[in-house]
Amino acid sequence: MLERSSEIVVEATGPAATAITEHVPGLVERRVASRLAAKDATLWGEAAREEAAQRLGWVDLHRTSRALIGEVETLAARYAERGCDRVVLCGMGGSSLAPEVITRTAGVELVVCDSSDPAMVTTALGTPEDLRRTVVVVSSKSGSTAETDSQRRTFVDALTRADLEPTEHMVIVTDPGSPFDQSARAEGFDVVNADPSVGGRYSALTAFGLVPCALAGVDVAELLDEADAVADLLAADDEANPALRLAAVMAGASGGTPRDVLVISRAGSALEGLGDWAEQLIAESTGKDGKGVLPVVDLPSEVGAEPLAHRLADQPDVTVVRLIGDEVDERDDELAGPDGEPVDNEHPAAVVNVGGALGGQLLLWETATAVAGELLGLNPFDQPDVESAKTAAREQMTGGDGAPPEPTLTVGEVEVYQAGTDFLGDAGSLTEAVEALLAQVGPSGYLAVMAYTDRWAHASEARAVQERLTAATGRPVTFGWGPRFLHSTGQFHKGGPADGVFLQITRPASPEEDRPVPGQEFTFGRLIAAQAAGDAQVLAEQGRPVLRLVARSSGGHAAVVDAVLAAGQAG
Repeated sequence: MLERSSEIVVEATGPAATAITEHVPGLVERRVASRLAAKDATLWGEAAREEAAQRLGWVDLHRTSRALIGEVETLAARYAERGCDRVVLCGMGGSSLAPEVITRTAGVELVVCDSSDPAMVTTALGTPEDLRRTVVVVSSKSGSTAETDSQRRTFVDALTRADLEPTEHMVIVTDPGSPFDQSARAEGFDVVNADPSVGGRYSALTAFGLVPCALAGVDVAELLDEADAVADLLAADDEANPALRLAAVMAGASGGTPRDVLVISRAGSALEGLGDWAEQLIAESTGKDGKGVLPVVDLPSEVGAEPLAHRLADQPDVTVVRLIGDEVDERDDELAGPDGEPVDNEHPAAVVNVGGALGGQLLLWETATAVAGELLGLNPFDQPDVESAKTAAREQMTGGDGAPPEPTLTVGEVEVYQAGTDFLGDAGSLTEAVEALLAQVGPSGYLAVMAYTDRWAHASEARAVQERLTAATGRPVTFGWGPRFLHSTGQFHKGGPADGVFLQITRPASPEEDRPVPGQEFTFGRLIAAQAAGDAQVLAEQGRPVLRLVARSSGGHAAVVDAVLAAGQAG
């Protein structure tokens, strides 16, 4: 067992170990670790220098965020006195994924509302009795994020209708001096400012991560202690530096052969949700300029089910990361292939075990991802392709109905649309349409399943879909909940290597299920439909194969899932 808060382990075998041997000495020679710790903005080249200089506040948050501890503990005590023992977080991307993994690891409840799906918003609101004991944390750097602003409006309206004072049930987390900061303070809300020199996906140890967690009952001082305990190790220009070792595994070619797919498996680790957080960090930081590291989270499975990592272990471009938490005893020295036998010597598996307490791992992954950017020759702090989907969604909101005028194919309650390329051919059923899309996945490609549905209601479907389609294609399959993934892997889909194939599943809300957004002329259903259509449009404009399955009823959604599973079985 590792000493909590005092050690980080990065142990590699096979080509992963070779990548460390080949690339870490160069990182040490260039003093990458110490320069990063010193906030040297020149690490990623002249083109990235200006932005990097404004985005390196995260490297010493284990020290600077301590000033927040008293403030957040006071807030937590205040809301506890008011009887607010239910915490709801409205936020997107890093603002929601970091608190989610922190609270899951601590075993405390946090309702993370990071969707524009009307059913999810309704569930997050709860009953009037729930609202009376709820404190809502609204997290947004500027306050202009469409989903978060819509959620905030809805909670303010619901609290008012329940004869509750919104200012006594809501905390705002935003950058100092932002329009949101100014308006929230003027309206009398509790406001906590985050460090403006930290980007969203690196913000786990800022107010964006700490405030909702503290309100939910997490000891955030301990989390900072865990990060502080490993900070000097991660800043050392030493070949034993685990951040340099992990960066080499992530982005360094082994023997000249790149391994740019990172399959992240929990391996029984108690750090539930760490893979989802690391996914958005890696994908949004590296997926640009036509290159990047594709993170594939091995979704939770039933006891005894074959891990996704086993099925992909023998792929020449795959590295398997096993999150072993703080228990080294959970690691295996060998990883089986898809047939259950050890991977042969001709194609040995690239495996890395990563262990340590959560606070240390958060800093480890952030540091390794930034160093991976240096190895790849790209800026890990920008996200040039995220705005394109937002723009397309806004255009859909003002000038379309969220879908082309006529579907390519209609099967029962399901409308089928193809975009990007003409791949459907003479497909006449849902299963045949999915099979036609799967045929587009090349030997170095991947399939992204994008589900614009209620992830709480349909979570159990995700693993079966991922497992079945991975078996059918023999290639990595990612699963993203829309619009959540637009703030993470959505960047990789558009800016990364142009070998992705995309399956979009949507179920538009019925009039009875939909919710209006207070003070706006649109509903949540309209918003999420526009986000789905806008994202598909941008992918199609880049020539990526996109299959949209639009279920017009709950029965239609079930038919879609059945067809996807059937296509996977046929494959």
